[in-house]
Amino acid sequence: MSSPTFLGIDFGTSGARAIVINLQGDIQSQATRPFTQQTTTIWQASLFELIQQLPVPLRQSLRAIAINGTSSTVLLCDTVGRPLDAPILYNDDRGAAVLDQVRAIAPAQHTVISATSSLAKLLWWIKEQGIKVNSQTERPYFLHQADWLAFLLHGKLGISDYHNALKLGYDIEHLRYPDWLQRLQLPVYLPDVLAPGQAVAPIRPTLASQFQIPTDCLICAGTTDSIAAFLASGASQLGEAVTSLGSTLVLKLLSQTRLEDTRYGIYSHRLGNRWLVGGASNTGGAVLKQFFNQAELQQLSLQIQPDQPSSLDYYPLLKPGERFPINDPTLTPRLEPRPDQPVAFLHGLLESMARIEAQGYQLLQQLGAAPVTRVYTAGGGAQNPAWTAIRARHLQVPVLPSAQTEAAYGTARLAQRSS
Repeated sequence: MSSPTFLGIDFGTSGARAIVINLQGDIQSQATRPFTQQTTTIWQASLFELIQQLPVPLRQSLRAIAINGTSSTVLLCDTVGRPLDAPILYNDDRGAAVLDQVRAIAPAQHTVISATSSLAKLLWWIKEQGIKVNSQTERPYFLHQADWLAFLLHGKLGISDYHNALKLGYDIEHLRYPDWLQRLQLPVYLPDVLAPGQAVAPIRPTLASQFQIPTDCLICAGTTDSIAAFLASGASQLGEAVTSLGSTLVLKLLSQTRLEDTRYGIYSHRLGNRWLVGGASNTGGAVLKQFFNQAELQQLSLQIQPDQPSSLDYYPLLKPGERFPINDPTLTPRLEPRPDQPVAFLHGLLESMARIEAQGYQLLQQLGAAPVTRVYTAGGGAQNPAWTAIRARHLQVPVLPSAQTEAAYGTARLAQRSS
């Protein structure tokens, strides 16, 4: 009998990745599928293509599968799981139009009081589409990206996890929807919430046959991409943190204290009996790609002297609006003055992003989180030595590469826990 394997699938901002591991956590196979658009059709095609790319013997030994998605990427479905509208993505701030309504119903400083929260997006949908429950209509399901993708595999509609459900308003301390949310009597089905990695159901028999996967392979409740990156990093001690340098900049610090403060875009995820506190900034790799291609980033970074601070003071954003460490949907990007030398411009961008990262960790500690002892790095930016050195200068703690840098690896670990 072949050794059991576990599949983690990561749906990020620019593509999807699958990683298969064995019981020892060794990577057995990987597959990638880039995309330039995010639609449910592309998501579904990517999911099935990733599975198809994996070697048949590994598919035949799969015991469990878990999926992560981008936090607060949401969609509405009918009662058989068909999307009713285009999904609203993680960074879409149309919820700003209903923020007054969110503030009126949620406790002060709650995580949902953000233009990009899942709840704000849901209330925007209800307002714009006039969703109502009556005898002629079926109540739609409100799901996160990872919820819907897992549904495609297990067929149980309306299941989520408490990492994805956090920004919907789910009470992760008492593991229930709070009274203030239940009192709204929303005209949609909110998902039942499980622990991340908890088994939901075996894979659909038709898919088991199509992909040569055992019929008892379990599909598990998922997580978000940034938490998956934390799980992959190797961080496990209080005070250890993970910065994900992807399209955006995401900070996660393992703490004994839970923090929630919407003024700064700070929130906490439950991780067993401890807390992952942090936030997500809109600065990051997407801004760099606006000005440089990958080859230019690599070449110019080699010319930077990271021990010499840049005098340029930017706030690098693609468009107005920031989430953390400043929560301001109108914050204006600051990208001037722009020097003639591309090396100097890139240096200024990297220096400014490192400054935002350091400001984020300083703020978490000021508000009561565990002191930062070391920072692991995940995401594409982890491969940039100049940026790493600049960040270490600002953070004043060791900055280390994650044990595994792919979120899909952390999600495979999550799947492994279900066995």
